[in-house]
Amino acid sequence: MKEIEYGRLRQVMVEQQIKRRGICNPNVLDAFLNVRRHIFLPAELRDRAYEDHPLPIGFNQTISQPYIVAYMINALEPDKNMRVLEIGTGSGYQTAVISLLFKEIFSLEINAELAHRAQKILNEEGYRNIKIKTGDGFEGWKEFAPFDRIIVSCAPANIPAALSEQLAEGGKMIIPAGEKYDQKLYLVEKKDGIISQAERLHVAFVPMLHKE
Repeated sequence: MKEIEYGRLRQVMVEQQIKRRGICNPNVLDAFLNVRRHIFLPAELRDRAYEDHPLPIGFNQTISQPYIVAYMINALEPDKNMRVLEIGTGSGYQTAVISLLFKEIFSLEINAELAHRAQKILNEEGYRNIKIKTGDGFEGWKEFAPFDRIIVSCAPANIPAALSEQLAEGGKMIIPAGEKYDQKLYLVEKKDGIISQAERLHVAFVPMLHKE
């Protein structure tokens, strides 16, 4: 498929899957229009890149449905002055999108091969405000904490304490949590040192894994 056709499919994705479902932040929409989602998929799946569902990327992991990625990012109220911790680099697609909306991205991926692959694609695509590390998402990235925003792309049974601790005052985290067939998306906020959480959606994410 030619690049011009991918561009047309990307526009349809944004209009029909994201904007029509209520995501209207123009900066978020522009980011989704500008990131070439197909580049982050295995060659044999690229023609399906703009479909309205998750797709496999190997190692029992997936690239999330475009709308869910947009919903999560939108819920964080993007700001170009903010630093973000991402748990679950995966394909690197979401990483690319948030890199256009925030100042600096710190992304953790437990699978070294996925982390390397994502880093290579992100470098080739020209995204420069991203640091990627192979590591355990349950531990966060204490070296660079606190973070203004945290976005988690895999589901622990319970929200890890380390991630809440690494959230800056006034910060927000969007995270799926729960058992395999009973996961919910939570928006976590820290105000005056107190953590609160609100349920948003029923979701289905791959589980968050410990490094062991």
